Amino acid sequence: MYWVRMALAGAAFLVFGAGQSLAASAGSPLGVWRHPENGSHIRISKCGGGLCATIVKVRDPSRTDVKNPNPKLRDRPVKGITIMKGAKKTGDNTWSGRLYNTLDGETYNGTLTLVDKNHLKLQGCVLGGLICQGPTWTRIN
Repeated sequence: MYWVRMALAGAAFLVFGAGQSLAASAGSPLGVWRHPENGSHIRISKCGGGLCATIVKVRDPSRTDVKNPNPKLRDRPVKGITIMKGAKKTGDNTWSGRLYNTLDGETYNGTLTLVDKNHLKLQGCVLGGLICQGPTWTRIN
């Protein structure tokens, strides 16, 4: 009887552990994602040993990077700007790197967190990571 209970406990542990492993990995962040507020599309791709995020579609194609701290870059289109380069994996579903915000021209520490296979949370942080905020994008493809 003792060995039966031990075998059942072991089987339950294996099943539970396998389920936890599957839940811990929500899939891949690679693909195109939609920003919920402005409708822009951002492509997440591999680059420089990490991940990059590039704006591939905007509502207003004539919008330029007017807030860029470099005056020479203020006339460039927002479409095509890489807003995160070489983000490194820091957890099961999290990548961290530097994040450029085209709305204010500032660069922040940022994270991408794959919530599930269809949702990706982007956060920019200030004050050493004490305050972080950002939208949750929805997968397009």
